Amino acid sequence: MYRTTRLSSSLFRAAAATGVAALTLTACGSGSGSGSGTGSTSSGSGSVKVGLITKTDTNPFFVKMKEGAEKAAKENGAELSTAAGKFDGDNAGQVTAIENMVAAGVKGILITPSDSKAIVPAIQKARAKGVLVIALDSPTDPESGVDALFATDNVKAGQLIGEYAKAAMNGRTAKIATLDLAPGVSVGVQRHDGFLKGFGATDKDVLCAQDTGGDQAKGQTAMENCLQKEPGINVVYTINEPAALGAYTALKAKGREKDVLIVSVDGGCTGTQAVKDGKIAATSQQYPLKMAAEGVKSVVTYAKDGKKASGYTDTGVTLITDKAQTGATSKDTAYGLENCWG
Repeated sequence: MYRTTRLSSSLFRAAAATGVAALTLTACGSGSGSGSGTGSTSSGSGSVKVGLITKTDTNPFFVKMKEGAEKAAKENGAELSTAAGKFDGDNAGQVTAIENMVAAGVKGILITPSDSKAIVPAIQKARAKGVLVIALDSPTDPESGVDALFATDNVKAGQLIGEYAKAAMNGRTAKIATLDLAPGVSVGVQRHDGFLKGFGATDKDVLCAQDTGGDQAKGQTAMENCLQKEPGINVVYTINEPAALGAYTALKAKGREKDVLIVSVDGGCTGTQAVKDGKIAATSQQYPLKMAAEGVKSVVTYAKDGKKASGYTDTGVTLITDKAQTGATSKDTAYGLENCWG
């Protein structure tokens, strides 16, 4: 699934000038599994240089984020350089990308950190040289490692589907399974905790909890395991829609797809269509395009008047369902498909 990518000419020149070209080219590669340190430069003839570094350049979420940054760069007369990790977790590739972008003279860097702790020293070096650094989607650890964070409120995202699921159960006794991300990953923990808060439950009420890595095949296996452990499960929380679709496949194999409530988070186009098709009851939609667009605007503002973005900016989340429930504010899938990503 990894796309072939290429290094931008400007970044290449900068890397060569600073003696890191060999490292970058080694990391670049192409084809399956490649992408580390790869990037491109696009749009605009303005003098404000903005960098965008994503975890990968293949995940539809980050593809949409890049689209948002490109559009904002054109609208604001900025020059955008992009780079991505070779894989989700490729900290070395992101560090190289930061170094190259700083050498190329960017005024600001927007980054979705693959390793929230390990990336901080490289970010600190960039900030020490006057570069504005904004984390998108995922915070650094500590959060103060960057100047600002533009992201979804993941607790709220989980809470919305928890409240929805509670209302949809309409007093029936819930037998809950949670198909989570991975131990210790903040986004997964926040969504999980938000769901339980919205449902009015605790971890003691969860009959089966499995990690999926947000993967559809692993989501299916996790759901199969849960059904084997507790056949009566009737509410399923999932970290994202691929995991939800995996759960749906497992439930359908058992003839349970119509009497088990599945709720999820993300709002990708495939997932939103699955809500429309009745495979998922509801999802909390987030907006990567807005994260990137606001980030680019902030860098341009910083370049013009020296005003730095700071703190946390909530880029919004919306409950999407075609089966609205009293007490759970939502929009339908027509809205969701107009605003989905992927």
